[in-house]
Formats: sequence, structure tokens, C-alpha cells
Amino acid sequence: MKSKQRSHGTFEQTLAPLLFLTPNLLIFSIFIIVPAIMGLRMSFFDWSILEGSRFIGFQNFKSISHDSMFWLTLKNTLVYVGAVVPLLTVFALALALPLSKEDRGMGVFRVIYYIPTMLSMIVVGISWRWLLGYDLGIINYVISLAGGKPVPWLTNSTMANICLIFVTLWTRVGYFMMMFVGGLQAIPVTYYEAAKMDGAGRSTIFRRITLPLLSPTILVVVVLATIEAFKAYELIFVMTQGGPGTSTKFIVQYIYQVAFQEDKMGYGAAMSVILLIIIGIFTALQFSIQKEEYTNE
Repeated sequence: MKSKQRSHGTFEQTLAPLLFLTPNLLIFSIFIIVPAIMGLRMSFFDWSILEGSRFIGFQNFKSISHDSMFWLTLKNTLVYVGAVVPLLTVFALALALPLSKEDRGMGVFRVIYYIPTMLSMIVVGISWRWLLGYDLGIINYVISLAGGKPVPWLTNSTMANICLIFVTLWTRVGYFMMMFVGGLQAIPVTYYEAAKMDGAGRSTIFRRITLPLLSPTILVVVVLATIEAFKAYELIFVMTQGGPGTSTKFIVQYIYQVAFQEDKMGYGAAMSVILLIIIGIFTALQFSIQKEEYTNE
């Protein structure tokens, strides 16, 4: 008997999709993969734009272990991430629950909440710095008219961090809200109807139906919010410039300072590699947690 040759599909099924993907793959390779490889290579050099480069192996990474400013900015970043990610997830889901319904006027509210995400972080930072200024800020001016004392919104360490977290929520919650809206609308209505017929209350339906079926969307939101929070730079730099002191100085700002202001490109690249590893660890942990939840179910 002659063995049947396995069909590899027609041109439309195999080569055509690859041809359509080629431009995106080229762009991704040129602007993401190649710079990442070059950055990894640069981390093993004493690299200076003015003085050239010299291979030093793991010396940059050894120096980082003794760099107190690196650990301080990493701690500030972790505190920011630990506050922003849970709050973004909770508030985005809380907004999405009523707005996922196709009632009249819901589209208008979705647009209103989404508009801040379309603004540049530079514009957002300048606007909120103008609002929160100590002497000339609009909010403190209104407080003074009411007979109160000016509040050091951006000149007190604790208040500055709270303001950064609040502004981040204001400008990003609409983006993640729309993700949750899409996830909620993908849940079949029949599940809710069956649960109501069985006498389940709102809290039971939310815990037993909504959250489990929304877990893939929650994972995407948490991962993207974590990556964004670790990379935060423009908003923080414009609003506080890392101050007061170094209380809001985050790791990306320190990398920029070392690499471009102090001309230590190799050292900055080494810190970027460590930041990439940290983000990768957090992302892997989030995936493993959801995998365990699926296994337990």
C-alpha cells in the first residue's frame, strides 16, 4: 500500500498568513529584539559615548549590588507597583460591572472614563502639577479661599506618593476598564439566568460565575498594569522629578540618569537587564498563580 502524503495546506492557508505577518515581525525584530540583544551585550561593557567601550564582564552587575541608590529606587518602584496594580484592577472592575450592560447612555460613560487614557503622560503630569502646586496650585488656592492652609501635595514625601498613585489611577483606569467590559460581555447571559432561577444572590453570582469566567481578563490586566508600573517615568518625572528628595525617584529615572546624564551606558544597560528579569519574575508568578487556581478548580 502506498503511504498517503500529508497535505501541508494551500498557499492561502500557510504562506499567505506569514506574508501578512512579515511586516509586523520585521518591525518587532528591528525595534524590540535587536535593541534587547544589543542592550544585553552592552551590559558587559564599560560603555561610554564619549570614551568608547571596554569589555569588563560582570563588573557592572557587581557594582549594582553595592549601589545604594539602585536599591532605594527599586524599593520606591516596588511600593508604587504594589499600590497601583491592585487599585487599578479593583477600580477598573468596579467601573466595568455597571458599564458592561448595553443600557442606554452607557457608551457615553465609557467614553468619559476612557478619555484620560488618550492623553499624553507629559500633558497629564504638567496639568496635575499645576493643580497640585503648593503656592500657585488651583486646589490650594480654593482651599485658601475657604480659610484653610495650603496642603503640601507634592512637597511632602507621603503626599507626593499618594498623588502619583491617584493620578496614575485617574489616567489609566479607563483603559483597563474597557478590557473588563469586553470580558464581562463575553460571559454568556444564560449562566446568570440559570443562577437566578436557582435562587443565587448577587454576591454568590459574582463569586461563583463572574470572577472565575473573568480570570483570564484579570490576568491580562494585572500583567499589563504591572509592566506599566515598573516602567513608569514620564508622569513621575514631570510631576515630582523624583522629589521631594528621592522619595519618588523610581528605577527607570535612575537608569536614564546613569546612562544618558552620567554617560555610563553599560551600567545603565545592566540595570535594565535586572529590571527585565524582575518584571519577568513577577509575570511568571502571576501566570503560575492562575494556573494553580485552574488546577484547584
